[in-house]
Amino acid sequence: MCAQIAACPACAVAPSAEEMARMSEAVEARIMLSLPSVHCAACISAVERELARSKGVKSARVNLTLKRVSIEAEPDITADDMTAVLAGIGYEAHELDAGTMRATETDKRGRELLMRLAVAGFAMMNVMMLSVAVWAGAQESTRDLFHWVSAAIALPAIAFSAQPFFISAWAMLKVRRLNMDVPISLAILLASAMSFYEITQGGQHAYFDAALSLTFFLLAGRYLDHRTRAIARSAAEELAALEVPRAERIDGEQSVTVPIAELRVGDLVRVKPGGRMPIDGVVVDGQSELDRSLLTGETVPVFAGPDSVVSAGEVNLTGPLTVRITAAGEDSSLHRMADLVAMAESSKNRYTSLADKAAGIYAPGVHLLSFMAFVGWMFATGGDIRTSLNIAVAVLIITCPCALGLAVPAVTTAASGRLFRKGMLIKDATALERLAEVDTVVFDKTGTLTQGRPELTNLGEFASHDLEIALALAEASSHPLAVSLTAAVLNAGIKPAKLSDLREVPGYGVEGTWMGKTVRLGRAAWLRAKAGSQTATYLQIGKSAALEFTFNDRLREGAADAVAALKAQGMSLLLISGDAPAAVEDMAMRLGFDDWTAEALPQDKAARIKDLTQTGAKVLMVGDGLNDTAALTAAHVSISPATALDAARVASDIVLLGNDMSPMADATIIAQKARRRILENFAIAAGYNMIAVPIALLGFATPLMAALAMSASSITVSLNALRLR
Repeated sequence: MCAQIAACPACAVAPSAEEMARMSEAVEARIMLSLPSVHCAACISAVERELARSKGVKSARVNLTLKRVSIEAEPDITADDMTAVLAGIGYEAHELDAGTMRATETDKRGRELLMRLAVAGFAMMNVMMLSVAVWAGAQESTRDLFHWVSAAIALPAIAFSAQPFFISAWAMLKVRRLNMDVPISLAILLASAMSFYEITQGGQHAYFDAALSLTFFLLAGRYLDHRTRAIARSAAEELAALEVPRAERIDGEQSVTVPIAELRVGDLVRVKPGGRMPIDGVVVDGQSELDRSLLTGETVPVFAGPDSVVSAGEVNLTGPLTVRITAAGEDSSLHRMADLVAMAESSKNRYTSLADKAAGIYAPGVHLLSFMAFVGWMFATGGDIRTSLNIAVAVLIITCPCALGLAVPAVTTAASGRLFRKGMLIKDATALERLAEVDTVVFDKTGTLTQGRPELTNLGEFASHDLEIALALAEASSHPLAVSLTAAVLNAGIKPAKLSDLREVPGYGVEGTWMGKTVRLGRAAWLRAKAGSQTATYLQIGKSAALEFTFNDRLREGAADAVAALKAQGMSLLLISGDAPAAVEDMAMRLGFDDWTAEALPQDKAARIKDLTQTGAKVLMVGDGLNDTAALTAAHVSISPATALDAARVASDIVLLGNDMSPMADATIIAQKARRRILENFAIAAGYNMIAVPIALLGFATPLMAALAMSASSITVSLNALRLR
């Protein structure tokens, strides 16, 4: 993917925790710790001396610039051991995770570019000072001396500073392909070679200052572009940064810290308060609260106790938890999510394909246009090779399709990152483009607009002894209505009555004996009660009339806000559900749907969406169940909540990570803005070429001016994309 869209920052996704663990296996004894509080040579000496004294440590080296220490130790020495040693002498230390290592690699590339930029700038200023004397009319011998001194400064500086362009160009030429670094390298080499030829012939003018200026400004543009893309950190990198390289596995009575790669399904791991979940699993011991904000956008911590399901990347806040692993490493939900986002950010939509096609035609076109400019000016000037080469080099530089290459991926990365921070995961890059075109939104009801969990609505209508009996019966059943009834009555402070002979009758309900009377909780038909229009379960004490407990499905957080906001945007809204008409009508009235359909089969939902599509509508389908899969696939674009079945999540283009649906309305607005930014970037790139190319062809642009113009266009495109953040 990187070779296809080289400008896309999502191509270089952060290394996974498992990859880091494999690296750890290869060099088991190497531990990397961050040292935020070191600041001088005395700190370095103290840290290295104390670590070297520790048992099992072979060597320790502190890097003050990066504020980290690299420790070579015996395999049984852990990062926690070293952290404790440093804490003992007053230094805060943290094990470096995947995100930190990835950030360091990004910083390293930035520092290398900055170093090359500094060398080019220093050499450029010195050569320019020598050029002043030459242009001021220095004598022939002095002029030649200054030219040779300029060559001695410029040629090594160019050989070092322009390496990023030369290496990239050579890699492309070896596989018989062209990229934008090929004409850049050609321009730098031509300017340098032309200047060297001039001084060997005793010519009056050399262009080492132009070659260095060209290198300097191209590097400045490359560095600024690097910084803007680092700011527009991709969602894939943010997800990968949440992965943990090691975990504390419980082996019998002992616990040992091991790389993620060594964990297996069924293993037990301990997660301390403040630690991040390294795996997916189920809590078997302990109680705590979990912070899921970075994964789902939910700001309120959630309770976790025995049988609670946890996911990699969540933060354990208050108490230690013992978790049985259900998935780890590449199989964890966090890793799969990061892979999905990385593929989405670097995959092609029609705009990317358009940019690629244009750039593919453009690269050979650049060389042809430059050659034609050289030939044309050779005729126009009567064979003045110096002027012709200058103009050809300027054309070569100014027509490089840098801005065109950045136009789409910069916007895609910024938009997907912003949506991720709002709790929405883009699985397909084309989803942004399609979401921007939506004019009709179709919602499923149960599990989508609602949480799929019934909620007791008439608790206050019953006497306390009725509730005590109902609670005792409900506690003996795992039916969703019984579970909801149990929770509601317990929350009201009611305690269960003492019953005997409790038994569950499959398909009907639960019965028992209370004070010699048979008591039952279950279906209306079983109790010979008249069923109402609402979802309900019934309680019968002895031969008395059955009491009706009614339930409503709880509305998902933000559902009302999302529907209202989409309606305010002018969207046509439709509610389609397989539920009974009374329940669907009630939901439609509560949320303001004018059009709704009940008792819809899966094929009915898909058929309705196809009908809408045939009338020209661009349909967004929001659903969660197996019965929504066909409709999700048939829609122009689709969204599923994270709680949806696997089949629905696979079929959808976007996943809503949290319980809050309100980001849905923001998503359509962000998608529309992203489309506008892409079109604006195309306009910037096209406008730049329409103005700059004729200027270069007519000979009004020097190579230095061309380098400035090309860098300015690339930076403008990147900054325009950042407006989405």
